[in-house]
Amino acid sequence: MNARHTTRIALLAGLIAFSGLAHAFDVLRAEQDIFATPAGPMVASCQFAGAPGRPLRLAEAVERALCSNPKTRAAWAAVKAQAAGVGVARAAYLPTVSATWQGVRESSVTDIENHPLLGSDMVSNVQSASVNANWILFDFGGREAGLKNANALLEAAQAMQDATLQNLFASIAKDYYSYQAASGALDAAKDVEQMTRESMTAAQARVDRGIAPVSDALQAQTQHEQAVFSLTKAESDAQIAQGTLASDMNLDPGVPLDVPPVAEGAVARKTFSASVEQMIRDVQEKHPSVRSALAQYEASLAKVSQTRAQGLPGISLIAKYSRNSAPQSLGLGEATYPARGHDAFIGVQVSVPLFEGFSRHYQIDQAKAQAERQRVALDDTKRQVALDVWTSYQKLTGATKNAENSANLLAIARRAWEASRHRYDAGVGNILELLNTQAALANAKQRCAQAIADWDNARVDLVSKMGTLGREDIE
Repeated sequence: MNARHTTRIALLAGLIAFSGLAHAFDVLRAEQDIFATPAGPMVASCQFAGAPGRPLRLAEAVERALCSNPKTRAAWAAVKAQAAGVGVARAAYLPTVSATWQGVRESSVTDIENHPLLGSDMVSNVQSASVNANWILFDFGGREAGLKNANALLEAAQAMQDATLQNLFASIAKDYYSYQAASGALDAAKDVEQMTRESMTAAQARVDRGIAPVSDALQAQTQHEQAVFSLTKAESDAQIAQGTLASDMNLDPGVPLDVPPVAEGAVARKTFSASVEQMIRDVQEKHPSVRSALAQYEASLAKVSQTRAQGLPGISLIAKYSRNSAPQSLGLGEATYPARGHDAFIGVQVSVPLFEGFSRHYQIDQAKAQAERQRVALDDTKRQVALDVWTSYQKLTGATKNAENSANLLAIARRAWEASRHRYDAGVGNILELLNTQAALANAKQRCAQAIADWDNARVDLVSKMGTLGREDIE
């Protein structure tokens, strides 16, 4: 292999290396705004070592879910794909250069009947190399529209990623509070089972002493069996809620989780000073779903311009250089001689689409229809987010009142049960009074725990519907 061949191979290797370098780095700075993790701006690092904390705090549950849930990873991948599309659109402004090299061993034999002197038998090594360049100089705004389309689609993907994070955040919080409420219900069911067992034992003792009818013992036993039934169901509900929360974090449903109990003295109050009307106006402008729909509408408008520009003339700068080593002959039957040749040109190329079978007209109509559809989707998204905010606001208002009412109900039920227990122990109360107050206390405990969990969930849900959910809402 001579020096010239070595130079050519080195040149091709350099071009390939440059292409690989461009692939390894974001040369056109199209991917610089992509977040480092699927959790976006909410979690800086998705490094979780070991099992979930005990107790598992809401912040940790949310972080684990946002980092590992398939929905967030899919939204993150969509952003990266659209960012690469922006890079493709920016690359359209740059020239394209391609190089080819070919080396062949050529064997050519020509036998002419009755004229052997005119025949030929040639064996040669032929090498050829060429470089082509093409640079679009003007295309009536096609590349500009394509870049606008790609940027808008990237913005839409980023807004959709934000919306996905908001929705999953709220979903995780809901499942967390559901498990917390289920755990509280299980604890209440255990307390009720213990109370009914103690009442059953006390009633049986009074029957044995002959100071109470046997019906008291039977009613107490019935109440206890009902409590055991409720305890079994509460255990099942807690296991289901635990599995759901674990699955949200992309863990095995059987992974044991421990969440802090709902505090009975927790204070539930409205935490939003703005009116619901102002919230609706804000969400129709700033919610990630609205921003995504708006960006998709702008992308569809750019697509119309791009489609129209693709049917207009284009001006390109073209250039080529080639060389080959094909042997040459002075004529038929003459000897061949080694030769080298080259060819080069540079010029301007004008491409004018003259007739496309009317396809361009229908492509433009199709792009316009898509833009109209995106406009309708934008209007529908605004309508939906407004309804979501209204619904969540009303749920929070109701949950706040119910939390206050349940706390009052629990205090009254506890005093009533203590009073009836003292009366029964003193022999002046009856079993029905005791059992009724036990059932009322059990219901009050479950309602109180559920009401606090519902209020927490409604609060987070409203912030999520506003599209402003962040770590400060759970810390």
